[in-house]
Amino acid sequence: MTLSSRYRSVWLFAMFDLPVTTKKARRLYARFRKALLMEGFTMLQFSVYARHCVSEESSDSIRQHVRQALPPEGQVRLLAVTDRQFEKMEVYFGKKRRPAEEPPKQFMLF
Repeated sequence: MTLSSRYRSVWLFAMFDLPVTTKKARRLYARFRKALLMEGFTMLQFSVYARHCVSEESSDSIRQHVRQALPPEGQVRLLAVTDRQFEKMEVYFGKKRRPAEEPPKQFMLF
């Protein structure tokens, strides 16, 4: 693995379809959604959340935390795409095209 690919930033998507037919299932859904928010994910659409990661390696620890929060039923998909691929996403609100979300600004520590 080259140094440049090692530190390439990625967007990690969490897409899920969870049951909400019972009170317990709704509670598990809410707990999973809250875990995603605690990990820094933001909602792009209902049941589609994304988080910017500074590298593929850093996304591995986020993936592990999501795995630990998985509910016992339902379907969850995790997908990582590069910043470049994310920028190519087409986003529409009605018929109006909007740019994709910007990655968060990095803080410099001295």
